[in-house]
Amino acid sequence: MAPLPPLRQCLEAILLVVEEPVADVVLAQITERPRDEVVQTLHELSAEYTEQQRGFDLRQVAGGWRLYTRAACAPLVEKFVLDGQQAKLSQPALETLAVVAYRQPVSRSRISAVRGVNCDGVMRTLLTRGLIEEAGTDVDSGAILYRTTLLFLEKMGMRTLDELPELAPLLPSVESMEENESLA
Repeated sequence: MAPLPPLRQCLEAILLVVEEPVADVVLAQITERPRDEVVQTLHELSAEYTEQQRGFDLRQVAGGWRLYTRAACAPLVEKFVLDGQQAKLSQPALETLAVVAYRQPVSRSRISAVRGVNCDGVMRTLLTRGLIEEAGTDVDSGAILYRTTLLFLEKMGMRTLDELPELAPLLPSVESMEENESLA
């Protein structure tokens, strides 16, 4: 096995991927270095990032260490994140959102059954964008149920779900489906 990179590099790599503060004890165990050495290196890195006026900061919070956006850069980061949320939804996301809107509260398995494909990735996108939310669990199956949010109504320009258009006029008639089959 190849030797590990220097401690500073190891700590930076780990801190880059953590989602919540990680304790110095854990960092010492992972890097197989003495805790005192890890703590000293973390303090040095934090001071170095501040001195160099980096766009990020290393902070000790909630019993652990984590990288954060530097406060001066927060408006730009917020703009970037929010602009990403303004992006148009893909066709699968729109289809999934329609199933949730018309069948809510509805489980992932029911949505997948209606669409005929797995919807896990699309559901994560819709949850992240705040267009759907959890609405409890199904009594029989224990599955998590989903519904649309107030943000969905706002984006759609509706006050209530009662304003959703009727589906029947948008669906093909049985006669037109039979005609298309006979032409094929």
